[in-house]
Amino acid sequence: MAENLTLARPYAEAAFELARAGGSLDAWEQALARMAQVANDPQMQQCIGNPKFTSERLAQLFIDVCGKIADAPKNFVRILVDNERLPVLPEIHELFVRLKNSHEGVKQAQVTSAFPLDDAALKKLVAELEPRFKCKLEASVDVDPELIGGVRVAVGDEVIDASVRGKLATMAAALKAQ
Repeated sequence: MAENLTLARPYAEAAFELARAGGSLDAWEQALARMAQVANDPQMQQCIGNPKFTSERLAQLFIDVCGKIADAPKNFVRILVDNERLPVLPEIHELFVRLKNSHEGVKQAQVTSAFPLDDAALKKLVAELEPRFKCKLEASVDVDPELIGGVRVAVGDEVIDASVRGKLATMAAALKAQ
């Protein structure tokens, strides 16, 4: 995985710069997401690894399977095929999203909840957290029943533990200190 990220980094940076210069960050993100999904497909992986496919044929097959994408991402696919980098498209997409979020001032928030959160509760939580972190947040949610109740939120290296389990651990530490 680390090797794939190393291989993917220059391609993600190039795609990001091209998208930023063209004012098409969202379109590129969508195209890369679709291309990453196609690259992860087991049947496509067999084609990518098949030496019987010429570069031109593989690139055209990949573009056809991706569906409607703009010319610049199509050319990007051809470059990836020529350099045998199609298998790292998921990592390219991941790095592109990180670059885009950084450019737009968006941070990832990992919310761990004792119970599933509905969309309204998640939106409310994100709306309350954004002023604290002074940025726009994109949240992903995991459910961990061991929290007993409440939530734990991690944004970067900052963690807010508002779970029952976390509060009990704090009380236990305070009682031991006395």
